[in-house]
Order: sequence, then C-alpha cells, then structure tokens
Amino acid sequence: MAEGWRAYWRKWRGTTAGSPPRIAGWEIFWSWLGAALAIGLLAWLAERYFAPRELPLLIASFGASAVLLFGAPRSPLAQPRNLLGGHALSALVGVLFWKLAQVAPAFALPGIPEALTVATAIAVMHLTRTLHPPGGATALTAVIGGPQIHALGFSYVLVPATLGPLILLAVALVFNNLPRTRRYPEFWW
Repeated sequence: MAEGWRAYWRKWRGTTAGSPPRIAGWEIFWSWLGAALAIGLLAWLAERYFAPRELPLLIASFGASAVLLFGAPRSPLAQPRNLLGGHALSALVGVLFWKLAQVAPAFALPGIPEALTVATAIAVMHLTRTLHPPGGATALTAVIGGPQIHALGFSYVLVPATLGPLILLAVALVFNNLPRTRRYPEFWW
C-alpha cells in the first residue's frame, strides 16, 4: 500500500520533459495583436449594437478562447469544431441546469448547479469531440451570470454563446492565415 502512495505522489513531480519552449518575439506580438483585434471587435459590436438591446455579446470565456485561437492556433482545442461546439453545447447545458435549479429544490442547493453544470459540459464536449476549455466557463456563466444572463434563457445559446465564437472564428481565419508561418484551422470537423 505504501508503494502505491509513493507512486501516486511521484506523479506530482511532473515529467522530465522540462518547461515548454520559448516563443519567438514576433509570434508573441502576433498572438497579442490577433487577440486584441478579436476581443476589441467583439467589445465594439457589443457596445454599439447589442447593449442598446440589452443583449450581452462579450462574456469572459471568450478571453480564454482568444488565448487558444491566437496563442495556440494549432491546438486541437482551438479548432472551429471545438470552438463553436464547445461554447454552444456548454451554454445549452448551463441554461438547462439553471432552469432545473429553478424548479427542483435539490438542484438549487449551494454549489450543486455550478458543479453539475461544469461537469456535465465537460462530459458533453467529450462525447461530441468538441472539448474547448472555455466552454466550461460559458456553462458556468449561464448559472452564475446574474439577472441579465438568466433573462436570456435559451437565447443565451445563440447570443452570446454561438454568435461571439463565430465572430472570433472569422477574425482567426483572416488573421492567422496572414503570415506565411501560421495556418488556421488544422481541421474543421
């Protein structure tokens, strides 16, 4: 039994592979510029066209999506299927758990809707091969997002959770393919 515990704790040390490699300065700048343009566009559209209609277009999880799209565009987690499916499916899961918590007292206990929402979103993304880590935050936002988000109901799945990633995708397609050394996407579906 003691050897089992030692083996378990040894895993915490990590591998001997070392730290990730350094990224070239131009690549860092390119990631910075792409993320700034994409999030800036979303924020401008949100303020100009969506705020007057009391619709959010920009949610925090899109910041994490920008990290993947512009900082790691070749990652499987950054591909269009994962970006779009991860956000939309996770938003649907989040809205379902929020609604369930309103009618089933057992689901409204502190921490239960939040925990089940994120866990279920992960499972759904795995099952559909759309794993996109920011999707967990999109699901959680549907539960903890407050009155403006809750008032959207299932519309949250469309705006912001599908439209926002579509806009990010459009910017990533144009921007990430400008330099000779970058290519996006690696795959669509």
